[in-house]
Amino acid sequence: MSLVLTGCSDGELAALALAGRQSAFTEIMRRHRETIYRLARSHVGDPDAAIELVQETFVAAFRALDRYDQARPLRAWLSRIAINKCRDWARRRAVRRLLMPAASSDDYTEVPDPAPAIDAAAADRQELARLQAAIAALPRQLREPLILRTVEGLSQAETAEILRISEKAVETRLYRARSKLASLRGEAS
Repeated sequence: MSLVLTGCSDGELAALALAGRQSAFTEIMRRHRETIYRLARSHVGDPDAAIELVQETFVAAFRALDRYDQARPLRAWLSRIAINKCRDWARRRAVRRLLMPAASSDDYTEVPDPAPAIDAAAADRQELARLQAAIAALPRQLREPLILRTVEGLSQAETAEILRISEKAVETRLYRARSKLASLRGEAS
């Protein structure tokens, strides 16, 4: 008997994966990889690091699948793991910076092309890259609620549950994050 996995709920897939059906966990990854990638990409600002963090997230989720509460949304559980992986990545990066010889910031900046963009899509991509860099530069306490609410479209309650803070704290941090981004955009203009 063959089971169509695309029709299964996340909880059913988790149970099947725990029972040894590798294809069930593959379906979980297929369903949630884009969401987890967007979350990681928004958090760290680096597409290559985000791909690595998605992999780390799913490896950790597979190892901890027996601790997943099937009564709760799998997306929230995976998001929590991804945020923890992003935090670990940021700590490792901070340690590397501390231990590596300091280089001037000019060594790492790219010289912008003075020629106008070829088309509006290129300008949009540049603006998106600047915005993603600005979001990645926000303090963690402001960045995480902003990503979960704005990029991922989670509710205030879901965001509060994932971050383990109150809904009011989500609202306050979201306001502060938007204010900080607005001030950064004002400085760039």
